[in-house]
Amino acid sequence: MLQRHLRAACAAAAAAGALLVAGLSGTASAQPSVSPAQPTAARTLRTDAAPPALLGALQRDLGLDRGQAERRLANEAEAGATAGRLGAALGADFAGAWVRGAESDTLAVATTDPADVPAIRAHGARAVVVEHSLAALDAAKARVDRAAAHRATTDAPVWYVDVPTNTLVVEAIRPDAARSLLAAAHVDASLTRIVKSAEHPRPLYDLRGGDAYYIGSGSRCSIGFPVTRGTQQGFATAGHCGRAGSTTTGSNRVAQGSFQASVFPGNDMAWVATNSNWTATPYVTGSSVQVAGSTQAPVGSSVCRSGSTTGWHCGTVQQLNTSVTYQEGTVSGVTRTSVCAEPGDSGGSFISGSQAQGVTSGGSGNCTSGGTTYFQPINPILQSYGLTLKTTGTGPEDPEDPGEPGGTWAAGTVYQAGDTVTYGGTSYRCLQGHQAQAGWEPPNAPALWQRL
Repeated sequence: MLQRHLRAACAAAAAAGALLVAGLSGTASAQPSVSPAQPTAARTLRTDAAPPALLGALQRDLGLDRGQAERRLANEAEAGATAGRLGAALGADFAGAWVRGAESDTLAVATTDPADVPAIRAHGARAVVVEHSLAALDAAKARVDRAAAHRATTDAPVWYVDVPTNTLVVEAIRPDAARSLLAAAHVDASLTRIVKSAEHPRPLYDLRGGDAYYIGSGSRCSIGFPVTRGTQQGFATAGHCGRAGSTTTGSNRVAQGSFQASVFPGNDMAWVATNSNWTATPYVTGSSVQVAGSTQAPVGSSVCRSGSTTGWHCGTVQQLNTSVTYQEGTVSGVTRTSVCAEPGDSGGSFISGSQAQGVTSGGSGNCTSGGTTYFQPINPILQSYGLTLKTTGTGPEDPEDPGEPGGTWAAGTVYQAGDTVTYGGTSYRCLQGHQAQAGWEPPNAPALWQRL
């Protein structure tokens, strides 16, 4: 039962209401009551730093006013922290979480055990009892990923775990292709849902030329996020934009750098090391957006994209851990969104508030009629290549004294939900995936770490 897990995690449900920002509610409402030494998730993740360009795109694309856009970002930060705590407490019963509402003021948390409902409600979330755990659905998707590696999937190009419907969804041009893929994967039909779709995802590179950055003799992509590796500066981008060794020039056609590593298909990740004429900054290209970290946003959250073809556009996170088949092959582990994009936007930045989410991979549709776009999450890129995201370098304002340093926690490390560390003689569990940075030591970031 959840209560037993909560005791083991030292997280009493009676105190959980303090985790939610004003307005975020489920079956039971909760008002914030956070001491100055325990900053809210919104404060930790610097949602107040969202610049006018991002807020304007949110208002245009999601039909919000400025106040709604600001409250939505704050609510999504708080919801992510609460979902992380509940996910850790529910353990094997956990079946996912998502936000809803114009201001993301409703957090839903799913469980396979009806006995967990009261404690979920005590956290200010809406409880949903479902049949399948998230672990079971993820395991089924992994079987489909393995089966897809040995067969053509262009007629069933997209599959993902959809937590609100508690199913493994396969989107298919021909439903019989989806049924054949599921049969080859030996996935129980009770776990799945087939959706007929005309979607033909493609990588969003462009051979016409333009601004942003160029690869070789003329193909164009967009810079993702500036990074460093030791003293070397560069940027993360999409793997399909170039192979290791490919040279790049900037939008001004001045020599820029070269691809150091690249993976596509399978994943869609790469990084470019730049020469001394180029300096990594904590800004999204072409705007005043300042990147403060890389905490993963939950399903339903707003997310915005900047690309060299279409500029700023926003939408929502639809599904995490999606697999999508392009003409070149299948890419797994990407995030599916309702944001539009067009050729040339590939590699560009996806960001939620001030938190880097990933780099544009591909999609379908356009920014006139709308579309679906997938991004490669940024944290696996940072982890795979030993990169450090360039950020503003500011954690929570006025953090508490984190105590004596020492332990296994280390700035620059990418942590996943469930990872455990020690800091100052105390153990902590990671609640949300992110790259650690100074100012986000576990005692200073209760939105990211739970004391054990």
